[in-house]
Amino acid sequence: MFHSWLDRWDERRALRGEEGKKPTDFVLDAERAFPGAKKITSIEEFCALADQAVADPAFFDEPTESDQSFERNDEWLKFPSDILSDVPQNNVVEARITESGSFDQAMVIFHHWNASAWNRPIANFFSQRGITVVEIAMPYHFERSRPGSVHADYMLSPNLGRTIQSVRQAVLDGRKLIRWMKSEGYREISVLGMSLGSWVAAMVAAHDLAVSKASLFLTAGSLADMVWTGRATRSIRDSLESVIDLADLRAAWSPLNLENYAHNLVRADLDLHVVLAKRDRVVLPELSQRFMQRLREAGAQPNILELNCGHYSLAVPPYIVLAGLSLKRFLSRPDKLAQRV
Repeated sequence: MFHSWLDRWDERRALRGEEGKKPTDFVLDAERAFPGAKKITSIEEFCALADQAVADPAFFDEPTESDQSFERNDEWLKFPSDILSDVPQNNVVEARITESGSFDQAMVIFHHWNASAWNRPIANFFSQRGITVVEIAMPYHFERSRPGSVHADYMLSPNLGRTIQSVRQAVLDGRKLIRWMKSEGYREISVLGMSLGSWVAAMVAAHDLAVSKASLFLTAGSLADMVWTGRATRSIRDSLESVIDLADLRAAWSPLNLENYAHNLVRADLDLHVVLAKRDRVVLPELSQRFMQRLREAGAQPNILELNCGHYSLAVPPYIVLAGLSLKRFLSRPDKLAQRV
C-alpha cells in the first residue's frame, strides 16, 4: 500500500516536471562539442569525433588559457567559465559557500537537472559538522539560466553537441572551483552529485586527483540510455527517435558515459559512495546496476546504499534521512591515504 502511494507520488512529481518541456530540433553541432572540429553533416562523422574524445585524456582538462578572476562576496563566489557558450549569462559561474569554520574538509555539490533552489538544508547540516559546503551552479541553472527558458533545456537536449559542451563545461567549472579551493587551503575535498549532477561529479572525480571522495546519488553509466529510457526525458527522446536510434546516441554521447571512465574512478586515493532508488523511473535501476558492475570489474569497491523508493521520493522521509546519514558516515571515514599512513 505504502509503495503504491509512493509510486503515485513520484508520477505526480514527474508530471509537474514535464511542464514547459517540449520536443525540439535534433542537431549535431559537432563544432560546439569538440574543440577545433569542423561542421559535419552525418551521425557517423559525429561518432568518430566522439571516439577520439573518449581516447583523449585531456578532453576534460583545463584549457591552456584560463581566466583566474575569482570574485568572492561573503557566501557567494563568481568566476568566468573556461568554455564560452552563446548565452552570456551562462559564461559566469556562481557558487554558494557555507563555511564550517574548518579547512579540513570541503564538499562540492552538483545539483540535479532543473534544480531551482540552492540546497540550504544539506549545506547547513554538513557545515555544522565541520564540512564546508560549496554548491556550484551547473550550466544553464540558477543565475546562469538562459533568458526566457522555463527549464535548463540547453544542459540536456536533442542538440548532441550542445549537450556534450554543457556537461564538459560543468566538469571544467567544477575542476576550476576545486583548484581555487585547494589554493584557499582546503585539505580534503569531496564531491556530491545528484541525478544529472552525479554524472558531472563522477567525471570530475575521474579526472581530478584533488578529489578524495565522491558520492553519487541516483546515478548510472550511460547518459544516452538514461535519456532514452527515463521518465524525465521523454521530450528529448521524442525529438531523437525519428532521426537516430539508441545505438547511435550511445556512440555520439560516449564521452559522457561513465562506464568509459570506470578505470579512472579506481584510484588508491579515491573512495566512492552511491545511493540508488530501487523504484526509480528516471534513472532505471538496471542502468545503475550495470554501472556498479562495471565499477567492480574495474576493481572499485563502492559503498552502495539501495533504498526502496523512487527518483523523486528519495527527497522525502525516511529515505532522505537514511541517505543523509549514509553520506555523513561516508564523509566521516578517514580518506584512503590517511588510512594507509
